[in-house]
Amino acid sequence: MNFEEKVTAVAPKYHGAIIDVENQTVMLPNGQTAHRDVVHHADAVAMLAITEDGKAIFEEQWRAPVAETTLEIPAGKLDDRDRDNAKAAAIRELNEETRYAASEIHEVCGFYTSAGFTDEYMTLYLVTGLKPVTTKLPQDADENIVLHEYTLAETKQLLDDGKLKDQKTITAVYYWQLLEAGLVKPKD
Repeated sequence: MNFEEKVTAVAPKYHGAIIDVENQTVMLPNGQTAHRDVVHHADAVAMLAITEDGKAIFEEQWRAPVAETTLEIPAGKLDDRDRDNAKAAAIRELNEETRYAASEIHEVCGFYTSAGFTDEYMTLYLVTGLKPVTTKLPQDADENIVLHEYTLAETKQLLDDGKLKDQKTITAVYYWQLLEAGLVKPKD
C-alpha cells in the first residue's frame, strides 16, 4: 500500500527561536485532502554519559512544556557550528552541560522524537572515559541545570518509581541495562 501524502500547500504559522510551525494541506493516497500541523526543529543529540565509577550523569531541570522538573540525560540541538555533524554536537553539548570530555563516543541509535508532529531527529550516544574539560564552552544562558550521578540500580529504581518520564532518557536506560547484561555491545 502507498502511504505517502503529497503536500499541496504550506501555510507558515510561527517562526521562533527553536521551532518553526506550519500547516500543510496534503493529498491523501485515496485522493482526499487533510491538514497537518508540523513543527520543524533542529536535529539533536543525547548522551548516556557513564563515569569511571559506573554511574550515569543526569540533569535535573525545569521543562516549561510539561510544567515540571525533569531528570534527563544530557542532550542538545545541533546548531550552526555542527549542523551536519551529530558527533561534534555531542562533544560540544557534553562540555557545555556536564563539563566533561569523553575518550570513547559510540553511536547507539537514532530516532524521531515524536514523528506525529515534529521532524526532530535525535542521535543517542554512549560516552565513556570521562575527564573534566580543560576549556569550558559557554553554557546556554537560559538553562538552569543541576547534575546528578546514579548507578544502574538507582536508575532502574527511578524508572520504576516513575521519576524518569523523558523518552530519550528511558531509551538510554534500557540500552544501559542491555549493555550491562552483555546483550549489546557499543558500536565502533
